Amino acid sequence: MPSRSLAKSSLFGSVGREAEYVKRDLTTGPAWARPLARWLAGREARALTRAATLGGVPPLVSFDGHYLRRKWIAGVPLQIARPADPAYFRAALTLLRRLHRAGIAHNDLAKEPNWLVQPDGRPALVGLQLATVTRRRTLWFRLLAREDLRHLLQHKRSYCPGRLTARQRRMLADPGLLSRFWRQAGKLVYQFVTRRMLGWRNREGARDRG
Repeated sequence: MPSRSLAKSSLFGSVGREAEYVKRDLTTGPAWARPLARWLAGREARALTRAATLGGVPPLVSFDGHYLRRKWIAGVPLQIARPADPAYFRAALTLLRRLHRAGIAHNDLAKEPNWLVQPDGRPALVGLQLATVTRRRTLWFRLLAREDLRHLLQHKRSYCPGRLTARQRRMLADPGLLSRFWRQAGKLVYQFVTRRMLGWRNREGARDRG
């Protein structure tokens, strides 16, 4: 990949690679969308800062309200790599547990592009703009963490179904409170915003999942 390349552009700015960094430029979007773009980038910055020592999450380099820079992580998105090795999903579960113990709920793990398969086969996580960062494991945080786990198990069911444990199958069979609400109301709002307002399509957000 060249030292500078544009990866994605939206109302919230543009994202591209600069050498070993990924740069999110909030100034390229329309002025009316910039407050929300800064809010989302701020969430990402807080999550990356908290996750700095966990491994498998790109470290934050800088964020000044206009530009967010994080380290580049080499890897292939999940929907392209299609990992069938159960070791990948064991490592992904370990990474997700580390994230939750650090008080971070990702909140966007249904999107396959947010899961990477690194060259050595290990998982990595990106796309933390919607992440929740907290120091208290409240009921709300535990519900969010459960949704993170269910989304990982949905991916495992897609690519490595024969290695789901009985407990994991039970969790997939029980969507939980947040998933039921999402199916009834939240998904319609999300699709209106991402598809009608932002022009995103399924593969930019991976396949839609309940």
